[in-house]
Amino acid sequence: MSSSPPLIAKAQQFNKILNQSKYSGSRIPEDIEDGLKKLRRLILVNGIPSEADPSIRPRIWKLLLRVRDLSADTYLRYVSRGPCPVREKIRNDTFRTLATDRLFKEKVREDMLVRLLDAFVWRNHDLGESLRPAFTYVQGMNVLAAPFLYTMPSELEAFYCFATFIEVTCPSYVQPTLEGVHRGLKLLDRCLKIVDPELFSHLRSKNLSAEIYAFPSVLTLCACTPPLQQVLQLWDFLLAFGVHLNVLCVIAQLLLIRDDVMASKSPMKLLRTFPDLDAQAVIGIAVTLVRDLPQDLYNELVKHPYEMRA
Repeated sequence: MSSSPPLIAKAQQFNKILNQSKYSGSRIPEDIEDGLKKLRRLILVNGIPSEADPSIRPRIWKLLLRVRDLSADTYLRYVSRGPCPVREKIRNDTFRTLATDRLFKEKVREDMLVRLLDAFVWRNHDLGESLRPAFTYVQGMNVLAAPFLYTMPSELEAFYCFATFIEVTCPSYVQPTLEGVHRGLKLLDRCLKIVDPELFSHLRSKNLSAEIYAFPSVLTLCACTPPLQQVLQLWDFLLAFGVHLNVLCVIAQLLLIRDDVMASKSPMKLLRTFPDLDAQAVIGIAVTLVRDLPQDLYNELVKHPYEMRA
């Protein structure tokens, strides 16, 4: 199917900035940062036109994550070591990763997911004392790895993007205690109480806190809510502006079904499975919610995916 002229024009805009923002010895960091600002603006206003040029999204994700060095030898060395010490735990999760998404299942085999997660555990086993905090496989990592394997042209690129994402962007989310996830859920309750006190009170009257209804959405950065194509659009936004905004994206999903939740005597029946994701609507609401939050609360929100507490 051929792309429409407007989509092609948007793709050309992105490609122009990407070509100007390539890492090289002759490029100074200010050029890269300027390019990133322009990309973020385009992502927010237009979204990434992946239909017109499928190569744009993986290139943007690598730039946003600042992934430059892709050592095939290193990755192959990890893979050659075979099953990692927690392979059984990994296999208990991988078979059900995005199990209902046909496009994902057609492109990403379970063995690819297992291999990437094995390699990640071996990588952190080798880094040992040089990497703090330490990492191993924890619940939810399988779903967080899925968008990278689906989006990147190669397993190698997916591995390095995933590793950087986990170790730099949201390390507190993948500690054995899931401390960042639980902090995010508490922040969700605090934010909801400010932006919609009536909805917050209604949920609390039914003994519903974010820990009960929003755990999967916070744990996986909404990757558990289909369809995958909408998840990728939401992740474009989160990678560009910060994964902390996922908390507000979950609130946005609540607000989209607010009338039904308020009218329900048993809202958990509605909240057990969120409706299909509409990334554009969710992003639009999340951006407006930022303005309603006190600065100190927003600062906590920004820090919670990466700030490690004793």
